[in-house]
Amino acid sequence: MNAPDPMTDRYRTLKSSYSETAVLVIDTEADPFEILDAARQRVRAASGLLETLYCLCFKQADASDIPNIVSALYLLTQDGNDLLDIARQRLPKTTR
Repeated sequence: MNAPDPMTDRYRTLKSSYSETAVLVIDTEADPFEILDAARQRVRAASGLLETLYCLCFKQADASDIPNIVSALYLLTQDGNDLLDIARQRLPKTTR
């Protein structure tokens, strides 16, 4: 029987990673409220970018900008979602 790997249990790779090597990870043992703050920061950044795009006219944008914008929004929302998943697992049951 294989023993669980404490490194993969503690450090969770972000789903937005394009690499096989875990470069960006979430420390699942960090304070859940700090994890929530990190998630909030990413979700707010994505929300701010979407609000800016809503106010802009796409006729002014270059076609090459759209994949860059979509990529930024994907990274921010996916990382925020990963962080929220970890925080939800870590919060004390009395706060759920």
